[in-house]
Amino acid sequence: MEHEDKGKIRRRATLSSCCAAHSLQDGLTDLLYVLLPVLAQSFGLTYAQVGIIRAANRAAMTAFELPSGMLSERIGERIPIAFGLLAAGAGYIALAWADGFTAVVVVLLFAGIGGGFQHTLCSTLVSTVFGNQGRRAALGTYNSFGDVGKLTFAGLFTLSIGAGVAWQDMTLAFGAATMAAGLVTFAVLGRVGAGMAPKPAEGTGGQGLLGGWGIRDRGAFAALCAIVLLDTVVQGGFLTFVAFLMIEKEVPTALGAFAVVLTLAGGAFGKFGCGFLAEKLGAVRSLVLVEIFTALGIVAVLLLPTLPAYFLLPVLGMVLQGSSSVTYGAVGDMIEPQRQARGFAVIYSIATASMILGPMAFGVVGDTYGLTTAMLAMAATILLPLPLCLVMRRAIAAHYA
Repeated sequence: MEHEDKGKIRRRATLSSCCAAHSLQDGLTDLLYVLLPVLAQSFGLTYAQVGIIRAANRAAMTAFELPSGMLSERIGERIPIAFGLLAAGAGYIALAWADGFTAVVVVLLFAGIGGGFQHTLCSTLVSTVFGNQGRRAALGTYNSFGDVGKLTFAGLFTLSIGAGVAWQDMTLAFGAATMAAGLVTFAVLGRVGAGMAPKPAEGTGGQGLLGGWGIRDRGAFAALCAIVLLDTVVQGGFLTFVAFLMIEKEVPTALGAFAVVLTLAGGAFGKFGCGFLAEKLGAVRSLVLVEIFTALGIVAVLLLPTLPAYFLLPVLGMVLQGSSSVTYGAVGDMIEPQRQARGFAVIYSIATASMILGPMAFGVVGDTYGLTTAMLAMAATILLPLPLCLVMRRAIAAHYA
């Protein structure tokens, strides 16, 4: 009984720490959407310079996903997660003293490096600590807290700037809170013994595995990667162009932009709920349902009048973004525990690249054939993972056999 209680405490402490880290890191990353216009006004930045700042931050984060995962195989997740929070927080604190374009690029590049020490590490830690006891639900909970952070940070910043608070004070506050969270996370994980350095015997568990990456089924993992790519391409495309779709329905520009907020809000609930759905129905069945409902939802938003379309957007957001909780939860079925960090690093790197690729690809379709055709192309693309689910089913069935 005492052992079970300690296990519950360890799982709760780990999940709480990782949810907090995800909320803070994603909050800082997406804070740039509302911060960059303010920085552009303060420093007289051009559109090209704004793009460089955003690209530097995102590229640094993406570049360190895989190295941070491989590092955790040697020293555990606890130290890198804490380092990531401290680095990201320090970057935003330093931003308050930036005096021009070059300084902004440097400090946000450093903050981006810190952001690279989170998704892979926290997902691996949650997956490892929970094992087969509620792993998918736990990852769904963790996944949803990223959106909570995005909405909270952007909302607080916008309200504070509107109330006359200096942007430097806000970045100082956000940075200090993130650094404090890094210290608390280090202490909490250490107290429950989570994310510690693996024992030497555990670090050599990759003998006989595919290329030392611990992949149980090459075809199934490739199918999972393809599903994540297709899912995220559609997510990035829809979130980029849904506002333009609403503007075509003759709503004001500001109200058109609100369509993105409604979709993101639904996505936060969807990421949470789809994790539990996958726990009950399994990854494959859940994914099939989510993809079908996403395709139907996109077509419905396209065809419905303006008001019903707005009411449908949060529901569509639930399935559009909730699929990520299902796919991330399946990583544990594909990868040996000692190498899960590498698997998550690959998945998150693909997802980040796809968020860039999606708007570009569907933008070309929209320019060539019109926005309606681009939306229909998204609906068709989201159905492409369905046959790939059959490949995944084989590997998952073999894992639990």
